[in-house]
Amino acid sequence: MRILVVDDDRRLCAVIKRGLLEEAYAVDLAHDGEEGAYLAEVNPYDLIILDIMLPNKDGIQVCRELRAKKVNAPILMLTAKDTVEDRVKGLDTGADDYLVKPFAFSELLARVRALLRREGMLKSPELRVGDLILNTLTRQVWRGQRPVELTTKEYVILEYLMRHPNVVVTRTMIEEHAWDYDFDSMSNLVDVYIRRLRRKIDDEKDDGLIQTVRGAGYRLKAP
Repeated sequence: MRILVVDDDRRLCAVIKRGLLEEAYAVDLAHDGEEGAYLAEVNPYDLIILDIMLPNKDGIQVCRELRAKKVNAPILMLTAKDTVEDRVKGLDTGADDYLVKPFAFSELLARVRALLRREGMLKSPELRVGDLILNTLTRQVWRGQRPVELTTKEYVILEYLMRHPNVVVTRTMIEEHAWDYDFDSMSNLVDVYIRRLRRKIDDEKDDGLIQTVRGAGYRLKAP
């Protein structure tokens, strides 16, 4: 899943990004309201973490504009303002949740998970496609009775495929979900990771779960 963090505190952004990357999220950063609004409009984010006090364009205005343009990704507002009026104003412009600075990173993670569940993306912690099982809480993967050890990026790509069984997903769709804005779309990293997943999950069998759809992308075949 891909998250946009918009905050002019670069140190805080770096801390949030590092923590989210450790939780297997792809993360983009923006440090002013105009840049944040632009990225949110052109990229398919699963969640936006948005500070209110921003240069060029404040978070309230950014939130209002995004909702007017039908950008429906959940928005978690961060701010040092903690009055009831401030919270109401943020929520009334279209934000989904509100977290006051300073905050514990564990609470930020809990709110991120809650917002993603609310969007129906994490209804069950366990995903199943045939005898392939993935637990989104423990990040454990099993093929039948065999545990499968994955890197963080392999896990992110597999989770995406398992959330779209029998659907052809393009390389671009995988790139947008699993990598941040700086990813080089001309590289063959997607193909490299798919080959690694095949070795670990399918033992490179021709009739394995992960199928190549020539000229289109990949598909996880469900029974």
